[in-house]
Amino acid sequence: MKISLCMIVKNEEDPLERCLTSVSDIVDEIIIVNTGSSDRTKEIAEKFTKHVIDFEWVDDFAAARNFAFSHGTMDYIMWLDADDVLLPEERQKLVKLKQSLDPLVDAVSMEYHCDFDDYGNVTLSVRRTRIVKRLKNFQWCGAVHEDLFVDGYLYDSDIVVTHKRVSKTTDRNLKIYENRLSQGKAFTAQDVFHFARELHQHQIYERAIVFYLKYLEDENNSVENKIFTCNRLADCYYQIGDKDKEMAYTFKSFQYDTPRSEACCRLGYHFLEKNAFKNAVYWYKQALEVPLPESSWAIINQPSRTWLPHMQLGLCYYRLGLYDLSYQHNKMALSYRPQDINILHNLSVLEELLEQRQQLRNFLT
Repeated sequence: MKISLCMIVKNEEDPLERCLTSVSDIVDEIIIVNTGSSDRTKEIAEKFTKHVIDFEWVDDFAAARNFAFSHGTMDYIMWLDADDVLLPEERQKLVKLKQSLDPLVDAVSMEYHCDFDDYGNVTLSVRRTRIVKRLKNFQWCGAVHEDLFVDGYLYDSDIVVTHKRVSKTTDRNLKIYENRLSQGKAFTAQDVFHFARELHQHQIYERAIVFYLKYLEDENNSVENKIFTCNRLADCYYQIGDKDKEMAYTFKSFQYDTPRSEACCRLGYHFLEKNAFKNAVYWYKQALEVPLPESSWAIINQPSRTWLPHMQLGLCYYRLGLYDLSYQHNKMALSYRPQDINILHNLSVLEELLEQRQQLRNFLT
């Protein structure tokens, strides 16, 4: 199995060398398509490959990726973004995959750890197709948040690609979508989905709702994306103060599959705001106990199944006067977020309360 790594880049002088260093000795060919860099990106790329090709940017990521893929010459084509990296353990997995992959496989997916908190915990993970058989000529679609559509014999690997974000949020993607709308270009279902997410990210909640609802109208969309959309709709409605619709779309997500931890945390917070602490406890405990989705392609919100429900359970049990349980859950939250000043403060207060309670018991006995 020989691999062409095909990438598109623009002004990536900071992360590019780190990315290429993590994979250059494993792949067999590197194709770098430059879409208009004004910094040292090309110079850095040329340290790793002679195949650095310019491409005139046309506000279409799929067009750029398809152009990059067209220059690959090996059996398989792999893609990464410049701010992605393969950590040492994942490098070894890729080496093993090259040695053992069934030649009948048409496409290989990898887990993508795409967002992290300040303590290095993964906060968002998804699965994406990363390697495809060149002769299948699979194509990218979508001007923004492009998707690689594949079929045939697919293999879900255990390799993880880590995203090390270096750039700040911009309105670049939003502007591309707005321009396409103004030009009367048709939006696919995926365009609608990703445009809604861009609007949501930029806090344009009412308009995001319109496009999320439009996406839900299409019954052919995947179950995982429908669940994600319901949870995003719930957040939009929460942001604009419509609690009834927030709850309606939280529960609507249950129609598609078993409850997800993110929805359980939302319900827990709904009752917490009402000071209905026992109800809140129920839902936060559900967030910890619900199994991971069976689909490996589910979008996983990690905080909602780790430190967040523990921290909120700590608060609920504190308000219920159950200081032992509050302490236990704050300790669990701290295991995910060491040195978190809020959790450390909670523990300090609880330790004092528990000590006072123990002294009272000792006095009474």
